[in-house]
Amino acid sequence: MTVYDPDAPTGSGFWHWAVANIPASVTEPASDAGNGTGELLPPGAVRLPGDAGAARFIGAAPPAGHGPHRYFIVVQALDVEDIGVEANTTPALLGCHISGHVLGRAVLTATAATAV
Repeated sequence: MTVYDPDAPTGSGFWHWAVANIPASVTEPASDAGNGTGELLPPGAVRLPGDAGAARFIGAAPPAGHGPHRYFIVVQALDVEDIGVEANTTPALLGCHISGHVLGRAVLTATAATAV
């Protein structure tokens, strides 16, 4: 499960959250699963550091006046239980590990903007 903002003014977007190895039996994340402790994630789930350097959900905060930002919330079903990433793996590298293992994908796109 990942949350990514391709419109962040970084030249490469901004990863807000990434979690790997969520068991297939999990049908929805617990409320506040992205908190800094990780205790609400299922056993075996691996929290990865996003672009803020934290292994937790970093909320939307587009720069004032920058216009609307899209936030892609993506859940992917894989053909393996453990994708073989360490806790220091980047979300972009997670995408490389996932390639070739995706059985299905759901994408929710949210938008946010901050007025001047």
